[in-house]
Parts: sequence; C-alpha cells; structure tokens
Amino acid sequence: MGTTVFVTRDFAHMSEVAAGLVVKKTIGILKEKDEAVLGLATGNSPTGLYKHFARAANDGKFDAGRIRSFNLDEYVGLPGDNIQQRVLHKESYAYFMIQELFSRLNKKFIETRVPYGSLIDQKILIKALKENKNDWTFQGTDAGKSIVIKAKPASAYLAWIRKEILDGYTRKIKAAGGIDLQIIGVGGRGHVAFHEAGIPFKGSSVMLVKLDDNTIANAVADGHFSRKADSPQYAVSMGAELVYQAKTVVLLANGERKTQSVTRSLLGDITPEIPISYGRQYARQGGELIYVLDRVAAAGLPANPQELKALGIVLKNMA
Repeated sequence: MGTTVFVTRDFAHMSEVAAGLVVKKTIGILKEKDEAVLGLATGNSPTGLYKHFARAANDGKFDAGRIRSFNLDEYVGLPGDNIQQRVLHKESYAYFMIQELFSRLNKKFIETRVPYGSLIDQKILIKALKENKNDWTFQGTDAGKSIVIKAKPASAYLAWIRKEILDGYTRKIKAAGGIDLQIIGVGGRGHVAFHEAGIPFKGSSVMLVKLDDNTIANAVADGHFSRKADSPQYAVSMGAELVYQAKTVVLLANGERKTQSVTRSLLGDITPEIPISYGRQYARQGGELIYVLDRVAAAGLPANPQELKALGIVLKNMA
C-alpha cells in the first residue's frame, strides 16, 4: 500500500494528527471484524496520541471493549524483590501503559499484554548465560545484541525463557490473529522497540536483547534511572520482522535526535544499522506504512521531493 509521511508543526500537532489516523483506522477495523488488535509503544512519542485516543473511546467513537493490545517491549532487570514489584516499578512499560492509556479508558480493552520481561530475574539470567555458553549465541554487529537461545538448551532457565517468555508471546499474537495496527516510535539510532542497531532482521520475532550502552545511557540521560548501575541491562522485545507484520504501521517521531534516523530510513539503504528502514521492504510488499513527524524530525525530507516520489513515498506537509 506504500508509504505516506505527514509533516506536522510540533509535538501537540503530531499527536493530534496521529490520533486522528489511529482512531479512523480503529473504527474501520471494527466495522470489518469483531475485535481490533493494536500493537502499542511506550516512550514519550505516543503519549499525546494516547490521550486523544482515550478521549475518542470515552466519547463513544468506537468500542474500547472490542480491542486487544500487545506492547512492543519490556525491561528485564528492573529493581524489585519480586515479579509484582518489577511489574509495578515506575519505569516498567506495564506501569507506563496504565498511566498513559489504560487508566484513562472508561471501558477497558478485552485484553492487554506486555512482553513478559518482568518474569525474568536478571541475576539468574546472567548466571545462566555465564554458566551455559553453549546454549546461546549473540546476533548483532554493535553493542546491543540479540541473545539467541538454542532449541534444546541444557539450562532449564534458558529453556523456560525461550519457550514461555519469547515463543509464548509470539503464540499469543498469532492466536489473536496478528496485529491490525502497530504504533511505533523510533530511537535515536533508528531502532524500533529494543531491536537495536545491528541486530539482523531475519528471525527477529520476540527477542531477548542485551541492551546497547547508548540505549542505557539515554535511559539515564532522559531521567528514567539515576545512574547506569540502576538501569536494566536486558529487555524482551518484538523484532522488526514481527513489528512489520502488522497490516498498518504508524511511526511517530519528533525532535532533532530523530532527524537523521528518519531521513536514512526513507532515503538510505534498508539495513539493520537503521532497524526502522525495514519498513521500506514492508511497504514494498504491500504493507501500509505511515510516518507522522514534526518539522524537526522531518527536516531531511522536503529537500528531496523527486527522490521521495521515485521511491513511492507521499509527503503531506501539514505544518
């Protein structure tokens, strides 16, 4: 279906435009089927969208009780003595979703799911990886890497992670019929969720990821954690190959930190070095890819109208 890029004035305008698109798509999905399956992102980018989306649901524009949702990712290694404390930690993505969307809905979704990262004890994980080096391999060319656990590992803990945490989440998505509409943000280096720069596209379903030092540093710089030692070192995340199996993908980006990765994802090569560039292949294969950007994040695009046109990218300047 191709790629459409909406350029908006600022964060507030981006949020309004993106919410309008998502609400319209959700209404359309619910006209065609009993349930809509949404893929949801965390981070600052979708927060404004979620406010508008909840307001539309509460105003009766669509029935939130006919929606299931699956989040992209969750940390492994959040502070806490037990699973409950980790799930409800103020920096957990489960807690984020409660704050930013779920608590705003008068009528709750049928079901909400976040990857099961909080079930993993980071200390036990590190010990299992250290003691069972033949059970797993790294994939990736940069500091952030996917930890690929072999089909029949000797470690019962690693076997459990592969079967229940990683493959289990994939099975739940498939059982729901796949994701109809996926909302994503973008990291400063072009990563989607915790599919870090350099992790191969092939086989990137639900992954256990050793986080890039840059990702950890950004989490501290953005005020999520007071110091590097407190920041989780691992995460469970959908990979690009799974993210872009949704029927529609809506990408939000604002600010200067996103400009280069947004530009390269649309005008550069399709490469794991910029994981969101996989969207170009997705669009070529019939997926509907929508970018909603503020003027700053879109700054590298208006100067290349002919190149965008040649690539089948429609630019709609609403700024």
